[in-house]
Amino acid sequence: MFLKILITTDWYKSAMNGVATSVRNLESGLKQLGHDVKILTLSETRYSYENDNTTYIGSVNAERIYPSARVKIPLKSRLIQNLIDWKPDIIHSQCEFSTFSLARKISEVTDAPIVHTYHTIYEDYTHYFSPSIRLGKKAVKLFTRHISRYTDCIISPTEKVRNILKKYNCKVPIEVIPTGLDLDAIVSDKDDAERKAFRKSIGIPEDKRVILYAGRIAEEKNLDELIDFLGKNKPENAVFLVVGDGPYREQTEQKIKDSGLWDITIMTGKINYSQMKDYYCVGDIFVSASQSETQGLTYIEALANGLALLCKKDECLYEVLEEGVNGYFYTDEREFSDALNRLMTDDISALKKKAAEIAKFKFSKETFAEKIERVYIDLLK
Repeated sequence: MFLKILITTDWYKSAMNGVATSVRNLESGLKQLGHDVKILTLSETRYSYENDNTTYIGSVNAERIYPSARVKIPLKSRLIQNLIDWKPDIIHSQCEFSTFSLARKISEVTDAPIVHTYHTIYEDYTHYFSPSIRLGKKAVKLFTRHISRYTDCIISPTEKVRNILKKYNCKVPIEVIPTGLDLDAIVSDKDDAERKAFRKSIGIPEDKRVILYAGRIAEEKNLDELIDFLGKNKPENAVFLVVGDGPYREQTEQKIKDSGLWDITIMTGKINYSQMKDYYCVGDIFVSASQSETQGLTYIEALANGLALLCKKDECLYEVLEEGVNGYFYTDEREFSDALNRLMTDDISALKKKAAEIAKFKFSKETFAEKIERVYIDLLK
């Protein structure tokens, strides 16, 4: 069944976050299945334009609300009319704000159903927009329920998110489909000599195991706990590699210094997404203390590159981390210490091999696109 699919998203090619990654992989996977896919997203300037199969809507900086966020400005109707005239069969919305209103407008005229992927647990981001956590969470619940009324189906990356949406009393069908990754793009193709050369170029001795954190440096990522536990269990034969940037970087640097980890820490700052695989390939252990993820694509990217996981227990990881098979969960400092000691002293080659196998089996973009395609077809029937 050939479909014309419009994907709407506030984040696209230039963004390095889970939403943008999911959109890029879904677009690629659907095209491989033979569908006609167009993207409606925000421009990085005030100017609106079309390029290939992508429509960019003029926007302005909204970083006061959320880092790197942008909001659309009033636009001429020609570009949206072009998409209406194209008559999409399905509209797949990826964000709840600027481009969602455009998805609604196009849907109202064309009768195309709206499928919406709920990527972000906004309860964990109330510190960006509300002085009161309680009122912020209430606002999130009401807003999410309001958005759901305009959708025909919601895609949830994990059971964790579906349970939250049920708690919000969202009435539409909810399908759990983990986001897939372009494994060929994210897995490093460096041979052993190239890997060693890259390690040396960024200051990592060959005899050290690399504990890697990758992602935004933000308060909701709970880096303070991770650094605190690492500092209390400082491994002598390790390098702590922090890949990424964000609004909490200055506080994080100070926390690392206060915890006595500065002498074993390398912070890369902001890098291009295309460079991520180079950093994954020098890692041994991927660490995270975040409880704010809907799925956490960096976990899967790390697995695909053969890193063992050491992550705070969270429902979003139940289909990703298999205890003792590709890594370990922890819930407190003692469990973190025990798991870290095993990962730093034991032969972890079997865990790393299993990590790559599980990622390839469960989380390819091809599997992802096929599952999403089935949702579209069932909805249209």
